[in-house]
Amino acid sequence: MDNANQESRTIGYIIGGGLKESFRARLTVPPIEVQEGAFVIIENSTPALEGDWLFYGLVTDIQLGATDPRFADEQSEARFPSALAGLLHGQTLFTNLEILPALMLERGPLPGAPGYERFQQEIMDGIRDVHPVPVKTVPPHHSPVKLAAAGDIAEIFGNPEDEGNFVIGTTREQDLPVCINLEKFVQRSSGIFGATGTGKSFLTRIVLAGLIKYDKSSVLVFDMHNEYAFEDKASDTKKSVPGLKDKFGVKVQVVGLGSNAQIRNNTPDFNLQIAMSDIQAEDVELLTRELNLKETTPTTLDALVNSFGRDGWFKTFKEMKPDKTIETDEGKRIPSPDSVEAWANEAGIHPGAAKGLHSKLGPLFRREYIVEKPAVDTLRIVIQSLAGGKHIVLSFGRFEADLDYLLVTNLLTRRIREEWERLTNTYRSGKEKSEPRPLVIVVEEAHKLLNREMAAQTTFSTIAREMRKYFVTLLIIDQRPSQIYDEVMSQLGTRITGWLGDDDDVHAVLSGLAGRDALRGMLSHLQPKEEILLLGWTMPMPLPVRSRRYDEKFWQELIGESGKRSKEQLLKEMGY
Repeated sequence: MDNANQESRTIGYIIGGGLKESFRARLTVPPIEVQEGAFVIIENSTPALEGDWLFYGLVTDIQLGATDPRFADEQSEARFPSALAGLLHGQTLFTNLEILPALMLERGPLPGAPGYERFQQEIMDGIRDVHPVPVKTVPPHHSPVKLAAAGDIAEIFGNPEDEGNFVIGTTREQDLPVCINLEKFVQRSSGIFGATGTGKSFLTRIVLAGLIKYDKSSVLVFDMHNEYAFEDKASDTKKSVPGLKDKFGVKVQVVGLGSNAQIRNNTPDFNLQIAMSDIQAEDVELLTRELNLKETTPTTLDALVNSFGRDGWFKTFKEMKPDKTIETDEGKRIPSPDSVEAWANEAGIHPGAAKGLHSKLGPLFRREYIVEKPAVDTLRIVIQSLAGGKHIVLSFGRFEADLDYLLVTNLLTRRIREEWERLTNTYRSGKEKSEPRPLVIVVEEAHKLLNREMAAQTTFSTIAREMRKYFVTLLIIDQRPSQIYDEVMSQLGTRITGWLGDDDDVHAVLSGLAGRDALRGMLSHLQPKEEILLLGWTMPMPLPVRSRRYDEKFWQELIGESGKRSKEQLLKEMGY
């Protein structure tokens, strides 16, 4: 059946249901033509004076039924002629749909009916605001049910031609485009979830490409596995996968961690080095698990800060010598003045605890990207670039340990939080005419930073809870959403999820959503690749879609001929 016929054809009619349960509809077409997750409309053409309403919903279940169980049990095809068997089936066997109601839209009196002109005039005058609202009533019995047409999809999810609407995928039955509104998307933190191998990184690239093209916010990607900047090869198909830098050129700056960093044999735009003075005691406490720190660590760190200041404690502690002693004139050996033990005795700290912490911090002391004083304050450059409208991919290069990821991401994000709070307060005080540029921070392996034990210590948790009022939000990518702290999950406005095999992960993604029991089955039935469920703030209603492919067709549709930019475009991007 072609799309045009499918869009205009009624597939059933309402036979029951209610607001606290799904609507039930009797199917009038073969069940093979309707899938779980189908987006349907229910037309309620009431008498002319009462007006016309549309109800929007999702098919959450398809059930076979019979007027008498015997007709379902017996194979009448073998007993009767085919024509008679077909007639008997039509009278005794049926298929019902369970429809999760989501939205309703008032269309007003029908053309030519009393009240029609007044209704239209109220819309034009702005007196009546006609837009989809949550379902608050039910359609009458026998209201026709139809598969949503292109206009219905655009009504709810936005017109692909309108600025800020980004096509994330298409409906599974009719292949109609479904948009997310990027302006709303960046206003609250979001999440992309899916089991390993479901294509999270490809989906993330698609979303990031849309945000960069839209260019109303800056994007900072913490690229733990060096996937997003430069060309890569897909692990399953071995085909070339273009990077964001490859396609967007100077709009995207690639930052490598440490001096002389190489990212997939490419030289980054600049390298990030961290000054010893930038490392604070709370950054070290965040690494308790990775460094196997003891319960005495906070007390020792506080003493170090009190002795040498927030900017000097790390460098001074690194230069101390454990177990170094000198001999007094009396021939007695005592701790050398530059030893760990001498400082501990002076600060009132147990020498064993101080010595133990110095040993535990050895991996940090040996990190090449932590230097006494970088030639250039690259942390400041990163922040200024983001505030100025650039997009940054921070690739960790050869530093792929959790220790590096936790330290660098938290440290940089803390600096960003301080800067965006300052910019926002300056704007709100009237000293600046323009508000800060919105910023989306992209975090892979989010459960390592936002689990129950770590969330309270990281800046990311603060951003998820509070920073949207300062124009900073998160985009977290993870395969185990159940390990992310509940309070953080509750702050995620938009959730884009692929197939999840673990019941706890499914529960975590659907927490706080209406109709989650019906959506749970829909999520478990997604194809392992290229099918996703859209949920939350940006989406007026949940919807399963077939996601776009991350291929040359995508880039041609997004930025033109194979993503190639003209000389004039390149000069414009560089500010000339």
